[in-house]
Order: sequence, then C-alpha cells, then structure tokens
Amino acid sequence: MSKKDFLENMKALLGENYGEFEQSLDLPAFRGLYVNSLKCDIDNFKRLFPYALKNTPFSGAGFYIDSDIEKLGINPLHHAGAFYLQEPSAMSVASVVNAKEGEKVLDLCAAPGGKSVGLANSLKNSGLLWSNEYVKSRSFTLLSNMERIGVKNAVISNSPPEALAKSLKAFFDKVLVDAPCSGEGMLRREKAEYDNWNTKNISICVNRQKNILDNAAKMLKSGGELTYSTCTFNREENEEIALWFLKNHPEFEILEIKNHFGRDGFGLKQAKRIFPADGGEGHFIVKFRKGEYTQNVKFSGFTYDKIPPVFRDFWESTFTTEVPENITNTGSRIYIIPSLLPKTEGINIIRAGILAGEIRGKNFIAHHNLFSCAEMGKCKNYIDLPLSSPLLLKFLHGEEIPVSDFNVNKGWCAVFCEGIALGFGKVSGGQMKNHYPKGLRNLV
Repeated sequence: MSKKDFLENMKALLGENYGEFEQSLDLPAFRGLYVNSLKCDIDNFKRLFPYALKNTPFSGAGFYIDSDIEKLGINPLHHAGAFYLQEPSAMSVASVVNAKEGEKVLDLCAAPGGKSVGLANSLKNSGLLWSNEYVKSRSFTLLSNMERIGVKNAVISNSPPEALAKSLKAFFDKVLVDAPCSGEGMLRREKAEYDNWNTKNISICVNRQKNILDNAAKMLKSGGELTYSTCTFNREENEEIALWFLKNHPEFEILEIKNHFGRDGFGLKQAKRIFPADGGEGHFIVKFRKGEYTQNVKFSGFTYDKIPPVFRDFWESTFTTEVPENITNTGSRIYIIPSLLPKTEGINIIRAGILAGEIRGKNFIAHHNLFSCAEMGKCKNYIDLPLSSPLLLKFLHGEEIPVSDFNVNKGWCAVFCEGIALGFGKVSGGQMKNHYPKGLRNLV
C-alpha cells in the first residue's frame, strides 16, 4: 500500500481534525533527550550541555533539541549516560506509569530502553526493574543502554511473555506493555516507511498485542497497575485493544490518566492520545488496575553465594563502602544482584543487577558495568575530567592516558566526566591502561 492509503485511513480516523495532522506532515520531526537523574541532575546538565534545551510537556526530565544538532552519540555526556536520546512523546509513558521507590516494575517490551530509563529514574535504584525484550539482538542493545545509564537494580531478560508469566505470577506492582505496533506515529520521522504501511500488518499487531496483555495480566499483583502504550494511531491497536482487555479481564478496571498533555482517547476519555499538534510524533496510553480480591504469590528470594576472598580484596582496595553481600557466582563471573530478585525458571536472563567482573586465577578483573554506575565519593582511586580536557577525548578513543598530575595510586581507577561515572582503567607507572570497552569507543 502507499502513503495515500495511510492518509485516507487517517482522514477517516480524525474527521474534522485531519487538517492539522496534514499540515504537520511537512514540518520537521520532533527530537528530544531525557536527562538521566541517576547520574546527573537537571540543573547540572543544563550547565554542561552545549545546546539549547526546551521543556516538553511529557516529563520534567524531557527536553526538545534542535533538529540540526549532529553527533550527539559521541558526546562525552552521552558516553557517561547523562542523557538518553528519545522522541519526546515517548517520554510520556514512564510519567503515566508513575513508578514509586521500592516497587517491583516490569517493562515487558523494553528495547531499545527509553521507557526503562524513565522507570529507572523513578525507582532511584530501589525496588526492582525488570526489562524484557523478546528479540535477542535487541535485548543486547537494551543491556548496553541500561549499563550506560548506571542502573543497579535491573534485570535484563530475553524471553517470550509466556515464560515470564509462568515463573513470575502475581509478582509485580506495576507492568508496562509498550507493545510492538504498526508504528504509524513514527512515519513522519521515517518517511521511507510509508510504503510499508498496510492494514494486514495492523491485524498481525493486534493478535500479538492481545497475547502480550494476557500474559502481562498474570504477572501483576492484586491492586497493581498495568499501563499499555503504542506509537501508532489506528483505533484497532489502541481503544479497541483497551476495550477488548476489559471485556476479557473483568478483574481489571480502567483508570483515568490525569497527566496534562495530549488529548483524550477516541470514545475512551480515560486514555491519552498524542499527535504532532500536541508536541510529539505520536503515542496512545491507557492504564488499568487489577482488583484487590485476586491472590498474590508469596515472594521467594534469590539465595546469595559466599564472597570469594579475591573479590573482597578487590572491593576493599577500590571502594569505601562495605563489600556487598548480595552476590552470585556464575562460573568465574561475579554479579551484584538486586535484593528483590526472585527465584526463576525457564527465563533467559541476560543480566541481573551489576556484572562486577571475573576471577582469573588469583586475580579479579573488573567489568565496565561496575564502574558505569560508580559514585565518585565512594571510590578510593579516581580521576574527574572536565569536558574541555583533551585527556577525555583520548580516553573515549581507547588510548592510555597520563595520570601523573592526578592524586591516584597504582591499581584500579574510576574515570569520571564532570562528576559523572564514565568508565575505568588501571594505573601503573604514571599511566592509565584504558579499560573502556572497544565497542563503545569513539573511532573518529
């Protein structure tokens, strides 16, 4: 089918409001970024970021940026996880979920990770954030993004919803289903995709969305909240899915979304829709609550392993805090796992908590993940590089850097950029051997 077919479909959907949508098609797509408060507060970010920022209506941490800004992916602040590039209306979803500190939250269709970033910021490294992605290749993109922003309490998994539902019945306080969809809200940005739009794809998406929601419902505790969102416009994947869910899951009620953005759903005023005229490319969001009369499952926690002496020695020489007790050994690797991690079976977990490093013979070799979420005041050995430092660019390029001018000792050393955790290296003889991962380095 074609762009003409899509526009005819939108004309039927919008009626008298179609004109404003048609006018938006010739305007530049919105660009935005989300400030990661786990690593950098908003005031500090505004001081450091070299370009103009304008608040979005979708999140207090969300900002519009100019469409002509280039190469933000190689900006040191991006490397350090101070911000996440995200389409502005997508920021609305985490705002609606409204995760609270200490809660157990599931992002069921999480890649590439933007919504999980927002949820992680709400949880503030407390509780548990479980981010799942069914497509294996995308799950590693999700892992990389979560590692970069410094989340300590997350589980990254790559499993179908059925496997999760079997093992995690009635476990979560909140579940987000940002469902795979026909993506009509992204066509303004990806104009080449107009020719791939068709009604058959909508039908395929609807069937997939129903299956995901059926399984999501099983994983929610009584009194818990389920948020469903898409980045598409048609009724079939939005309001009609919401009504189908209420009919087939009578234990749920629909909740009114009181956030001040967008417009009401079509014939479903409790839901929210966002169109380009509302300041974003396009989203639909609806929220449900599970009845209190349903039964919750008793929490059964993960059993921790003994702390290997070589890891204890490493920790005590590197950090000022107590050695964490919530660890597990997987082969030679050591993970610092979230305290609320349950026992699981049949789930392909990519990462639970923080990969601290690996025991090799009599030595412990640290991993980037441990230092990407480090705090400067808790590191015994560190350097903090300003954005203007030529050493910062050398570090991001993978080069050894001289550290004789810094007050650092021999051994593992954390690297910060303007106080924001960036990575690490190993100091010897006035030089720091670079341990910034090769796949993340700036090669230009």
